[in-house]
Amino acid sequence: MSQEQTFTIGIYNKDWYICSPMRKMRFYSIILALLVTTLMASCSKFRKIQKSTDWHEKYDAAMVYYEDEDYYRAGLLLEEILPIIRGTKEAEKANFLHAYCYYYQKQYLLSANYFKNFSVVYSRSDFAEEAEYMHAYSLYLQSPDANLDQTSTYDAITAFQNFINNHKTGEYTQKVNDIMDEMQYKLEIKAFENAKQYHKVKIYAGGYQAALIAFENFAKDFPDSKLNDEALFLSVETQYAYAKQSIYSKQKERYSKTIEIYEKLVDKYPESKYIKRAENMYSNSLDELRKLTAKK
Repeated sequence: MSQEQTFTIGIYNKDWYICSPMRKMRFYSIILALLVTTLMASCSKFRKIQKSTDWHEKYDAAMVYYEDEDYYRAGLLLEEILPIIRGTKEAEKANFLHAYCYYYQKQYLLSANYFKNFSVVYSRSDFAEEAEYMHAYSLYLQSPDANLDQTSTYDAITAFQNFINNHKTGEYTQKVNDIMDEMQYKLEIKAFENAKQYHKVKIYAGGYQAALIAFENFAKDFPDSKLNDEALFLSVETQYAYAKQSIYSKQKERYSKTIEIYEKLVDKYPESKYIKRAENMYSNSLDELRKLTAKK
């Protein structure tokens, strides 16, 4: 079959038709030209609006762009008129949508800032509660994975806590509680992984004590964590290794501490899967204590 006879089948007006490669190229060229022409006309129209000295025209155009989900152009126009319309009846809505323009463009730090400003300036607005929520929610969307720095997570938690303090009940209550639980768990994982890092590098001077302190702090900061039994097991493991490598005069104290942590693990989490793994270290610690006592 020759190249001229090569064909593809398409649909046009619900009828099948045969389109040669040459015709397809012409068709796509026409479509591209139409798109370029439309884009140029759109840009020309927008530039004309931008140059206008009538803020009403810009405001109305911004509303249209916003409804069409063109948040970039809507935001640019609102940015231009906000200083001019301060104090007018249009200013409240303009400021509120201006914050949303940044939110929908995923510029969450900016949206968080503008939502917060709105909730302060327009504290009596019907949109104030939503703006306060969106301030916190924008910060939440900036919160990184658990293995990264959690400064944004702490900021979001503070913002949501302030929201809860101001709005005990409402349409956002359940959402806020769910998000707070999610972020608390993220901080929990971060703290636990940090403690485990100390545990892994305990061979350097002072590393054992740093790991033990990290696990103790984890238990204090997250008393209801499901990871606390593992944290106690790792504390037993760390304390046992610490005792083994200690000088003679310190071994009795540190083996005793190993036994103490093990007994705490058994008392608090009798069904823990880690108990069996810790039993050998517990038994060895008892044996070492007996030997140390016998030598005296």
